[in-house]
Amino acid sequence: MFVTPAYAEEAPPAAGAVKTETGAPDQGHHAGVFPPFDHTTYPSQLLWLVITFAIFYVAMQKIVVPRVGGILESRHDRIAQDIDEASRLKAEADAAVATYESELAAARTKANSIGATARDAAKAKAEEDRKAIEASLSEKLKAAEARISEIKAKALGDVGAIAEETAAAVVEQLVGSVAGQADVASAVAEASAKREG
Repeated sequence: MFVTPAYAEEAPPAAGAVKTETGAPDQGHHAGVFPPFDHTTYPSQLLWLVITFAIFYVAMQKIVVPRVGGILESRHDRIAQDIDEASRLKAEADAAVATYESELAAARTKANSIGATARDAAKAKAEEDRKAIEASLSEKLKAAEARISEIKAKALGDVGAIAEETAAAVVEQLVGSVAGQADVASAVAEASAKREG
């Protein structure tokens, strides 16, 4: 129990109270009462309650509340900074995504353009090659036809000569005399004209 020194000097020791110096019981006064409930010590208890409350109040007001307020303020500032940083990073990410998508679209357009150009160039080259091959084949065909005509004309010319020789040999075998070259040639020409006509 807390008792101020002034109160302790004024109050006479009660019978049966414990003396603090010796620890011996004081006979006969309130034996067995719990000290905080002892009505004789209420004034000193109230005084110490007020002093303790005032000290705790001042300590709370001057030390604890400003520290807690500072901590809350710093956390609030940190959270605000983190939110601002997150917003900035989100804006950067959105800008990066937009840039990526625009570059991707541009790349697709360029790829389509390059593909179309390459396809057109390939078609033009194929058409050019086809025309060159057709021209080459046409020239070869003309050369072949000319050669065939030449060979045919030569063969026909040779056929006439062979026919004349054969006719002369046949006449010689049949008649026994050699026929004139002019007569054999006119007979072969006459037979050839009849066959063609």
